[in-house]
Amino acid sequence: MNKPVLVVMAAGMGSRYGGLKQIDPVGPNGEIIIDYSLYDAKKAGFETVVFIIKKEIEKDFKESIGKRIPQGMEAVYVFQDTADLPQGYSVPAGRVKPWGTAHAVCAARDVINSPFVVINADDYYGRDAFKVVFDYLSSTESGEKYNFAMVAYELENTLTENGYVSRGVCVTDANDMLVNVTEHTHIEKDDVWGAKFTEDDGKTWNPLEPDTLVSMNMWGFTPDFVREAWDGFGQFLDNAIATNPLKGEYYLPSVVTKLIDSDKATVKVLHSADKWYGVTYKEDKPKVVAALKHMHDIRTYPENMWE
Repeated sequence: MNKPVLVVMAAGMGSRYGGLKQIDPVGPNGEIIIDYSLYDAKKAGFETVVFIIKKEIEKDFKESIGKRIPQGMEAVYVFQDTADLPQGYSVPAGRVKPWGTAHAVCAARDVINSPFVVINADDYYGRDAFKVVFDYLSSTESGEKYNFAMVAYELENTLTENGYVSRGVCVTDANDMLVNVTEHTHIEKDDVWGAKFTEDDGKTWNPLEPDTLVSMNMWGFTPDFVREAWDGFGQFLDNAIATNPLKGEYYLPSVVTKLIDSDKATVKVLHSADKWYGVTYKEDKPKVVAALKHMHDIRTYPENMWE
């Protein structure tokens, strides 16, 4: 078995930050969040990172992020293109929005030939998360079914005080195997329930327990996943073009759930001892800065992560 590789979804970085050169440092020595993911991944055993980016940010990305690759780690770049569609399909008139996370991973279909872990570029996952998923993929091979994995976090540890978030809400069985995952695009903290979500722009609300397990897009897959996602993309497009041509998105959780329901895959839910951090809103930044400074103070991370 080839050693697992890290796949980083970064195609949205330029648009979210108004240009890569404006990425805000969050660490005490000018580190950005992706520095911690690369550092932790290298410590866990990853030797190759595949960046999924937009072609138009290639130069800025390589100048801003490429120089941060740890020594001994190889970087590969692939491009997510809205026009990268199966034969017979075309981009709907007026569509500028990318096709979502599952489509992003499909952009790497020509370079992925080993187990891989996929993450968001702008989320902090923690050292333990990379270690547990790397070890799982290194020791598990597919048999009659695909053996995938997901690192789960408790919902209350991923919410913000400053607005709503999108999360994949997970249901597991007694053996920590994933039953299904449902993407909820509007989840908020709630003083009574702990958390709540809406599917109709706030007309009605549904409660969520604070310890509900959620996906933060840290998945462990075999190459089979990419093939299955690409093969199913046409079916997704048929529905999206008919019902939501400008905004429909092809999500990783929807592909995973479909493979589970069709009895093609199992997904082991791995628990990380670390806390997830992210800057969904600019007001979230001080909390992330303080947490990372503490981690440097206790020597979880060195002063110079690039040496």
